[in-house]
Amino acid sequence: MDRIWLERYPPGVPADIAVDEHASINSMFERSCADYSVRPAFTNMGATLSYAQVEALSRAFAVWLQTKSGLKRGDRVALMMPNILQYPIALYGVLRAGMVVVNTNPLYTARELEHQLRDSGAKAIVILENFAHVLQEIRPHTSVEKVLVTGVGDLLGFPRGPLVNFVLRRVRKQVPPWSMPGSLRFKSALAAGLGQKLDPVPVGPADPAFLQYTGGTTGVAKAAVLSHGNIVANLLQSSAWIAPAMAAQDAPVVITALPLYHIFSLTANCFMFTHLGARNILITNPRDFPGFVAELKKYRFFFISGVNTLFNALLHTPGFDGVDFSALRVSLGGGMAVQAVVAARWKAVTGCILTQAWGLTETSPAACINPLGLDFNGSIGLPIPSTEISIRDDNGVELGVGAVGEICVRGPQVTRGYWNRPDETAKIFHGDWLRTGDVGRIDAQGFVFIEDRKKDMILVSGFNVYPNEVEGVAAEFPGVLEAAAVAQPDETSGEAVALFIVKKDPALDPEALLAHCRKNLTGYKVPKHLYFRDELPKSNVGKILRRTLRDELNQPD
Repeated sequence: MDRIWLERYPPGVPADIAVDEHASINSMFERSCADYSVRPAFTNMGATLSYAQVEALSRAFAVWLQTKSGLKRGDRVALMMPNILQYPIALYGVLRAGMVVVNTNPLYTARELEHQLRDSGAKAIVILENFAHVLQEIRPHTSVEKVLVTGVGDLLGFPRGPLVNFVLRRVRKQVPPWSMPGSLRFKSALAAGLGQKLDPVPVGPADPAFLQYTGGTTGVAKAAVLSHGNIVANLLQSSAWIAPAMAAQDAPVVITALPLYHIFSLTANCFMFTHLGARNILITNPRDFPGFVAELKKYRFFFISGVNTLFNALLHTPGFDGVDFSALRVSLGGGMAVQAVVAARWKAVTGCILTQAWGLTETSPAACINPLGLDFNGSIGLPIPSTEISIRDDNGVELGVGAVGEICVRGPQVTRGYWNRPDETAKIFHGDWLRTGDVGRIDAQGFVFIEDRKKDMILVSGFNVYPNEVEGVAAEFPGVLEAAAVAQPDETSGEAVALFIVKKDPALDPEALLAHCRKNLTGYKVPKHLYFRDELPKSNVGKILRRTLRDELNQPD
């Protein structure tokens, strides 16, 4: 399809970006630290690190990895932390040592964590002590050799840091007991590497930077291999889109509430704004909305990203309308569909348009963004620089303007495939076009609209939930004959998990089944609704027809 969207591009945004501007994330990061050395880079709980400090601390960790860990270039290192100062230091340290980051959700159950660590072959992990007891349970079944543990307050300075740790450990009892002989405090590793020389590691665009896990229709999480080139391309693509809005900004402030282990926040907040010399305000617990609003009142911020549910919750939090929005120029919504009513209210309260973007883990993640300043239109926007969008049928044949088919993406940010899963990789490509699994259309002006999803994936507050995983856990419970998980509309989270059950045992206890799910699934994956049926709808080959169940839940009263 011709690049019909180019005439709709915002002023100053190029059609293509120079993908070879940086050979790696490392070279981008090191240049930014040199250019913006005295600027504040990351702030958390009142403590701030400058670009120079982040460079020095990440270099110290990279030195420790090179000289003390026993790991080698290309080894995988898991990071299991919320938004705290330790995360960017560990992130850049792993990459500068020539190793690969495995981002890990701190809310994972033991079962989920074991799968990810085993599948990735991670040799080391940096973990917040609040979750160390989960790692302790499954570590013997993994290849993890080095465990580095940190506390929330460890880099907050004195007296704030020790006080925060004391409150979390002793007052709020948020650090369950754990014991892992041979583990090391993250601060000790930093101390061992401070001031030491880092041996430069030659890293190029093709080298893997991340194993970024995403669910699969098989119910088994798999890792998209994202290279240095993928991430650099996407941060440059996104920067080109955002930079014109920064013309009058000097060291802009960015609000980072989505977890940095999520690909949206990782690229859109951490990498893009490190490249642009901004200051990231890390929100450790965005679910504490009164505390979140109190933090927002401390800054005149230029940018905030989030999912629809986060924006909606902020709008309903007392005091939010008293935040200073005079510097806010970009509000970026992704991860799930932005609702028109939320976009309208956000603009009314903040004076800033809520701009919808779209992408996938497999696209690092940005692929489409609406022009900044354009009123909400329900579309996912235009393809970003150096990106092509094509609507294709099941045979890979391109369709015309307005026709509905599968949205396919081609660009330098697209993954080369899944880690150790050539069969799954083969399924997601038509030649060099990535098949997204989303069904949509392109209008005459080049705007892309999502109509439906091919996949049965459930989107809970921007997080993917794959039915087979939920069904697999439910099926393990005694008394369950068949299970089917589908999306049910939810005012709070956009969608919630609805689980349909056929009983094998008439005495099956629903509460016991839910307790089993809570033990084995992260909170947002746990069914919110349970429905019992004598039988489930099936195709002529016996496949459960989830679509029929989903349509049943979407019928008007």
